[in-house]
Amino acid sequence: MVRTCVIPSSPACRNRFSKRLSVQINPRAFSALKQKAKTMKRFAILLSAAVLGLSTAAVSAEDYKLGSLEIEHPYARATPPNAPVSGGYMIIRNSGAEADRLISGEASFAERVEIHEMAMDGEVMKMRQLADGLEIPAGGEVVLKPGGYHVMFIGIDSQFKDGEVRNVKLTFEKAGSIDLEFEVKDMKAMQGQMKMDGTGKMDHGKMKQGG
Repeated sequence: MVRTCVIPSSPACRNRFSKRLSVQINPRAFSALKQKAKTMKRFAILLSAAVLGLSTAAVSAEDYKLGSLEIEHPYARATPPNAPVSGGYMIIRNSGAEADRLISGEASFAERVEIHEMAMDGEVMKMRQLADGLEIPAGGEVVLKPGGYHVMFIGIDSQFKDGEVRNVKLTFEKAGSIDLEFEVKDMKAMQGQMKMDGTGKMDHGKMKQGG
């Protein structure tokens, strides 16, 4: 009669169970599998790090941090040849407990960088310089966009072409100065795209653009 060891409780059964395991699992093969698993894990970690690095680079190319201020996606208006001015736009968020103020700017391609506002005066859209700067409220945000607040580049030395990048330094009253890259964009193309996709967030087709 042949006895079958279902549970290796007795010494004899344990010996037979151990022998079967030693036959089924080759130590060299097991070691090779272990090493392969370690290699695959290391590769996965490196790949994740690379993807994270690329994502971080993509974000940092458009978003900036200065103290409690966050500056999102600065961009500038493309211009026709020989145009004397262009406008710069962005979103500025203040996560701090105190208000700050955008007070000035400078750029090598412009004679002056000023902070301006466009607002309706009756039925006329007028633009004026904010001599005291632009307040960024505590815990709030300010959107600089066509037809509203904007940075004005005056006396530019060359045409702003779609896809270019222009370097600008902005100075805040409390946070200090920061160097930004403004991507030049074709505003008509942007507005056309927004009309096509139905967002309508910045449809200024009927508004006189001075900034």
